[in-house]
Amino acid sequence: MSAPLTKVDSAIAGLSLSDEKPPSHTETEVKKEKKNRRLSSQADDVWNIKDLEEKQIEITLPIETQKTGWKLNTSPNTIEDKDILKLKLIDPPVKKIDLHFPLGLEVTARNLKGVTIKDALDAIYKQFKKKADDEMEQPYLAGFEWDKEECWTRLIVHQSKVSTAQQTPGDNSKKSKKKKKDEAA
Repeated sequence: MSAPLTKVDSAIAGLSLSDEKPPSHTETEVKKEKKNRRLSSQADDVWNIKDLEEKQIEITLPIETQKTGWKLNTSPNTIEDKDILKLKLIDPPVKKIDLHFPLGLEVTARNLKGVTIKDALDAIYKQFKKKADDEMEQPYLAGFEWDKEECWTRLIVHQSKVSTAQQTPGDNSKKSKKKKKDEAA
């Protein structure tokens, strides 16, 4: 009584499974090229730490890393000299570097534009921010050391019991106030 239906929907009229064509060679090449999308956020002069090791390029540390006097369980923003936070942690700058503590803890500082001292301190602070002062034997950062014989790709973190920050003449501590009072008398 009824005839078989043909071309019911105009949207699929004339299409069949055999009409679909595989993607062309140029379309697959475009897809392959889009793997690394973050090229704009990377700096040109920033190295990968493994490349430095392969090419045997020596690493240098700024002396300012030894003078922070920073307590590991306090925010890096508490450091008095804010300018040192902007300095690169090592020269030549790297995208990431491991920071190794003598007791075995290891943290990684990352920054695609070159790891700064602040990036390193932030990574350390993240590990120690919940520790109380009495839980840490050596709560202050004494500095970083690079030992190429031990491991080319990481820095050793040194800690101390006392702050290594240099005291300024205009320090407002009780001792300096008492000293000024004694000198005036």
